[in-house]
Amino acid sequence: MTVERWVRVFAGLFVVVSTLLGLFHNKWWFAFTIFVGLNLFQYGFTNFCPLAKILKAIGIKEQ
Repeated sequence: MTVERWVRVFAGLFVVVSTLLGLFHNKWWFAFTIFVGLNLFQYGFTNFCPLAKILKAIGIKEQ
């Protein structure tokens, strides 16, 4: 899998897990959901994603 696909997988997982934690544990987990959404939003405009940098550094192929 490529970096782009891994970013999507992690983002989706983080959104689902943090939403469930927000619903069933503590409402402050929704802040993490918002953080992930904002990070994806800025990634769309700037093409900068901290997770993508980490994945590239560990050797995941870009395309």
